Amino acid sequence: MKTLVETIVKSIVDNEKSVQVSEIGGDSTSIIEVFVDKEDLGKVIGKNGKTAQSIRNIVYASSFKTKKRYTINIDAK
Repeated sequence: MKTLVETIVKSIVDNEKSVQVSEIGGDSTSIIEVFVDKEDLGKVIGKNGKTAQSIRNIVYASSFKTKKRYTINIDAK
């Protein structure tokens, strides 16, 4: 799931090298933390949070295979 989020975010931002994605795993729930540049934060979140919500929806739909819940946190470096 980490690579899925990383691929999506890198396709959105201008500075791909600054994207850092980490996954903090648990048994039934995992947290995926995404760090981008301050300049790219608005692009990843989107207008009214629609881009971030779309990323969350994609992760939610693809998580049915693993039967695990994912929380995505987006922040600037």
